[in-house]
Amino acid sequence: MSRTTNASSILDDNSTPAGDEESGSDSLLWKNQRKHFFVLSEAGKPIYTRHGNEEQLVTLFGVMQALVSFVEDGEDSMDMILAGDTKFVFLHKTPLILVAVSKMRDSVLQLLLQLEYIFNQISSVITRTHLEKIFEQRRNYDLRRLLAGSERLMDNLVNYMDNDFSVLLGAVKCLPMPASDRDAVTQTIHQQCNKIKNLVFTVLIGNNQLISLVRVNKKHLLHPSDVHLIINLVNSSETFKTAEGWTPICLPHFDPRSFLYVHASYLSEDCQACMLFFTTDRDSFFSLSDAKKNIVDRLRRHNNILESITLALNSTYPIISQLGCANVRHFVYKSRLSAQYTNANNGPPYQHEQGQLYLMDLYRHMHGRMHSASRPLKTMCHTTEKEILFGLVTPSYELYMILEPMTTKPAIMNAANAVLKWTKREEESHFITTSGSW
Repeated sequence: MSRTTNASSILDDNSTPAGDEESGSDSLLWKNQRKHFFVLSEAGKPIYTRHGNEEQLVTLFGVMQALVSFVEDGEDSMDMILAGDTKFVFLHKTPLILVAVSKMRDSVLQLLLQLEYIFNQISSVITRTHLEKIFEQRRNYDLRRLLAGSERLMDNLVNYMDNDFSVLLGAVKCLPMPASDRDAVTQTIHQQCNKIKNLVFTVLIGNNQLISLVRVNKKHLLHPSDVHLIINLVNSSETFKTAEGWTPICLPHFDPRSFLYVHASYLSEDCQACMLFFTTDRDSFFSLSDAKKNIVDRLRRHNNILESITLALNSTYPIISQLGCANVRHFVYKSRLSAQYTNANNGPPYQHEQGQLYLMDLYRHMHGRMHSASRPLKTMCHTTEKEILFGLVTPSYELYMILEPMTTKPAIMNAANAVLKWTKREEESHFITTSGSW
């Protein structure tokens, strides 16, 4: 269901006490945010807001709950409200209601996906089974009690979704490094972990990118969205850099009903990659700690692979000039078969913060148009005053490019072929190709 109304009326009809302007809906700073996310219970209890303070937005949460309830009482569902350039997108996943408000170029499907991720992030802290049981027993329960301390996870997830291609593409980016080095890392981890009882996965993460993933049992698959939650956990936890962490986590696509236990820590002071062991045994902290030490020791002694990982972490790769196409400003390539992707570094004019935000908006628009629910496209070429947007979707890959505004059609096709040849040539260093990871 889609409703058209005045966005300002929804955002303005909420007064805040004097002195709370910074966090209330009357604050210009609050209103001028390009995107908001809200989470509330079916009873209208505030749970999370990306900007502001839940206590100062109680009336707004009540309005959102009333809208959803009113529409559902008519045996319909509240999906979206469009007001000018502002989208209000609703996702009702019992027992929670999630709302996104965006002035950015996200499509409705993209905003729904982001709301799904926020729900999954909550489910990673409180399993969905437990969540439903809580609200069956106490409809007015304040879930913030159980989520206390996890606000940073939620905030970092929203930033991650806004500034990284991973969630948009439904794919994982691998750290570019020589295939022989990656294979040495994976083999070392496998040798040390193969006989550890109840171990499910071992994951090595660096700079929001996957370095290695070892599945002890090949039947256990790890979905890209679960990998994104793991990356977000690493980003949100500074303590892993100085101490070994031990925490429960539910990976919703792997098993939404139960927790795994995670041993997490960085490899060493001179190698800032984070290693995570996922196990079903809550008492295996010390055995996993010993395994991590053995892995680090072997990686250091085996041609000093730790130094190779550090070198890869500090590299800016790929550089757009390597394509030999002066017309290409930026590109993103996704392998649909492996759910992995790579992208160019942010060169001019996208190297600064505003340029990066603008770049992400362009890709959201392009991706949303290519994957439109009503009219998906296989090929797209759109010219603006500032650039040309080109998209190509095939059964095996997706390619998105941003080119100079005066680029001719033959030059665009030549550039696309150059990117495809480059990705094929660099495939082993940019993608995990030895075996399926999920």
